[in-house]
Amino acid sequence: MTKLPQTSVENIPDGLEMATLGSGCFWCIEAVYQNIRGISKIEPGYSGGHIENPSYQEVTTGTTGHAEVIQFLYDPKIISFQDLLEVFWATHDPTTLNQQGADVGPQYRSAIFYHSDSQKNTAIEFKKIIEDAEIYDKPIVTEITPFSNFYPAENYHFNYYESHKNQPYCQFIIRPKVEKLKRVFGQHTKLI
Repeated sequence: MTKLPQTSVENIPDGLEMATLGSGCFWCIEAVYQNIRGISKIEPGYSGGHIENPSYQEVTTGTTGHAEVIQFLYDPKIISFQDLLEVFWATHDPTTLNQQGADVGPQYRSAIFYHSDSQKNTAIEFKKIIEDAEIYDKPIVTEITPFSNFYPAENYHFNYYESHKNQPYCQFIIRPKVEKLKRVFGQHTKLI
């Protein structure tokens, strides 16, 4: 798998954009976004912290400041950033601070690390639309912050769901998210 740039956007091919999103365990969000049309590369990793090149063991302590995220390239002619955010907010609970289900700690926070003013504005506007529509009973706590760093996760985290579909976590936590993607966002998916 081709590694994405750690902290720069100058290596992004013409016509593509980069996104960095966290919605709890990166195994879950990777499985969802792997199935979306227009995404050419996807990588689980760590963003937003103060430690360089953190390990999974360090990040799980909750003291590095990093969130588990995915970073990917996408073609805005095929899928817009707003559509990516619609999937993002619909496939996790953006109202639980530093937690997704049984995964607890700041590394599991809901986060959008924007790469441009356009991404920032889209995220803020879309969050307001969701809040005004009262889709959730509680306030959205998704962090919307400038992208500062990205460190790829260890190799065994890549393509986790596809490689471990029969494990209980994959069956009971990840599979329902992928099924929801197919059911609700079929027009954006590679799934048949």
